[in-house]
This record gives sequence, C-alpha cells and structure tokens, in this order.
Amino acid sequence: MVDLKDLRENPEKYKKAAQLKRINADIDKLLELDSRCRSLDQQRQTLTAEKNQIGKQIGQLAGQLKKASPEQKAALEEQMKKLQARPAELKVQEQRLEDEVAGLQRQIDEILLTVPQPPDEDVPLGKDDTENVEVRRWGEVKKFDFPLKDHEQLGRELGMIDIERGVKLAGTRSYFLTGWGALLHQAVLRLAVDVMLERGFTLMNVPVLVREPAMLGTGYFPLGREQAYALTNEDPNVFLVGTAEVSLTAYHMDEILDVKDLPKKYFAQSSCFRREAGTYGKDTAGVYRIHQFDKVEQVIVCRNDVEESKRWHEHITANAEAVLQKLELPYRVVAVCTGDLGQGQVAKYDIETWMPSRGNYSETHSSSRFYDFQARRLNMRYRDEDGKVKFCHTLNNTVIASPRILIPIMEYYQNADGSITIPAALRQYLGGAERISKP
Repeated sequence: MVDLKDLRENPEKYKKAAQLKRINADIDKLLELDSRCRSLDQQRQTLTAEKNQIGKQIGQLAGQLKKASPEQKAALEEQMKKLQARPAELKVQEQRLEDEVAGLQRQIDEILLTVPQPPDEDVPLGKDDTENVEVRRWGEVKKFDFPLKDHEQLGRELGMIDIERGVKLAGTRSYFLTGWGALLHQAVLRLAVDVMLERGFTLMNVPVLVREPAMLGTGYFPLGREQAYALTNEDPNVFLVGTAEVSLTAYHMDEILDVKDLPKKYFAQSSCFRREAGTYGKDTAGVYRIHQFDKVEQVIVCRNDVEESKRWHEHITANAEAVLQKLELPYRVVAVCTGDLGQGQVAKYDIETWMPSRGNYSETHSSSRFYDFQARRLNMRYRDEDGKVKFCHTLNNTVIASPRILIPIMEYYQNADGSITIPAALRQYLGGAERISKP
C-alpha cells in the first residue's frame, strides 16, 4: 500500500505511476473521498471536544450546587438540566458522522488497494515485456550439429514427462514428471536449497494455504485475484499461494521487529498454484506455463533505506544467477520496464535462460524490490536505533522454479543419440549418474 500522506502531497506522481504501469486507479476520486472523510472526521472531533467540555462544566456545576444557597440552587439546577440534555444530542450527531466516516473509509481503502507504487526513476520506460532492457549476459549459446528436439519430445522418448495423462487427470496445463524427470526435478530443487544455505539464508517450511490478509498484504489481491485458487467448498477466504513469497513475507505481519534483527533472510521450497487466467492459447505446449509447480523462493526484510534495498536487490539476483552458473546454462538479466512492472514493485529484474527449441532467452526467474509497499499493507515494522517505528522494506526473488527450468536443461544438454547429459552440479544428487538415456 502506498503512503496516503505522500499521495495527498504528490498526486501527480501516483497518476503517472498508474499510467506507466497501465493500472486503473482513480486517484482523483480517492483524494475527493479522503478530503470529505477528513472534513467529517474533524467535525466529529469537534463534537467530541464539545461533549467533553460539557462534561467538565457539569462537574463544576455539581460542585457549586453543594455550596449554593437555596436561592442559587434553582438557577444552577436549571442550568444543569440544559447542559445534561446537550450530550445526548451531540452523541446522535457524533454517531451519524462516525457512520459516514466509516463508509467513506471503506471506499478509500478499496481504491487505495489499487494504487501502484511509483517505479524508481532509473526503471526503463516501456509498454510491455518487449521493451525490457538487457543488463548483462552469461555463458555462450551452444550450436548444435544435429536436429534439435524440444523438451516435450525428449520427455516422451526418455520417459521423463507425461503430459497426455496429466491433462486426462487434471485438465489443461497439467503433467506428470516420471522417472528421470522427477529425479531431475528434485535434484534441481536440492541444488538451489544448498546454494541458499551456503549463502546464509534461513530455510522455512511454509503454508501454501493462506488467508486473505496475507494475499492482500503482499499485493496479490485485489489486483491479480483472478490468478488464485480459492477453497470455496471449505472456506472462501483461504487460498492456495502462487509463490512462497506470500507466506515468507507475511511471516512477520502485524509485528514490530528490532533493528538489530534485520535483515531477515528467508527462503522456502514449496508447491505453487496459479490459474493462469487470461493466458488462453499462450504457451500451451509443454511445461512452460502450468497450474502447479515447485519453486525455491528467497525473501529479504530489511531496514527502510533505499540504498540498502538496492544492495539487497543485487544480492538476491546474484543468488539466482549462481544456481544457473552452477548448471552452466546461458542466461541474460533484463531490467523490467515500467509497463511490465507489478503494482507494488519499484524495480525488477527478470532472468531469462536460453531455451534451444525457442531459439531465444525465456523468463525463468524474477527479482523484485518493493520498498515499504508490502510492509505497509502487512503492518510490518521495526524500531530503529533511536526508538522510532518505521515500516520495513521487502524484496524477493526466484532461486529456481521447476519444471520450467527443466526445459533449458533437457534441451541444452541433449545429445545426437537422443540422450541427455546430466549437468555436473546435479550428479551428486543423482547417485553420480552422468547421462539419461532411453529405457
């Protein structure tokens, strides 16, 4: 959630952010409602102050009555009677104003949840992912001297992927990983876990079912609600997460942390679930865009400091790159443009890994920084060295997501005889096996 005070003072900044991110947020209506709400609340406070003042006057009159002569009592009692009638009238007016303020506040909150965080000034301008800007590349793209097979064909021939039975069982964008496919999947995830442990992150086992406040707090609701699976038959307010980011970031929701305990460096391996609404006909082949997958996700909770956030952003991106370098897969890092940023992201890198069957780099990782956007929504704060309470900053990044990462592994390491060479970094998890061949 954005800082409403800052929005009042700099409305054009947020209007521009909505335009750049292509998000529909009615800033003018929000400001109008906010102005009315504050005006009514001021009236309510005035009534409350008057009511309190009358209470003091009644107390003073009560004291005077005790000492008053018979001649004075009648006048004081009449004055007391008039004063005692007034608080009841004020209470009715006060309640009416409270109800109006509450109604306006609901409308304000509804719009405020749609307002995007302004992107950093160095984020490239652009309308969509076609205008993301390459930052760097790693690795040389290998040239093949034999006809290439895509991961679907390799998966069928080597008994690694069964899409047909997955679709039969669970519908479109479903699959089975079988035999070496399942083993390779587990090996990749374990490699990512080991890399993160070596780099000093704390491993968490997280819920994949969360309540609505966690989804709202991390910015996946209300925008993006259509992508989540809800448990409507049990509890309409419980949802399957599309990433462990939700659970990890919301772990300290409604808490005040001590600055000495920051940064928090968490990661988790979890199953993830996405409806992929709005992607009909897009990436339907294979296991690139699917409803269920597994991911190792890293999250940073740090101090409210822009430069510190930027440093951690580079750090978590480097963690993901380290995994790809161990796998010896060519990749590139791109700076995501304004039109491709999410609502809460101030900056984002995508890591795109070379996929031979596509003849191009395709997204396998994303690395985002949010500043205090998520922390405000989660009410996640810390007390600094001076005792001042501030909102935290948050960041997150994919360490690895599988089976998507199996696409470049299977395709890049395929051989002319139809076998797949197992990347050296994964062999320790596969009993030393070096090659996957036809059964």
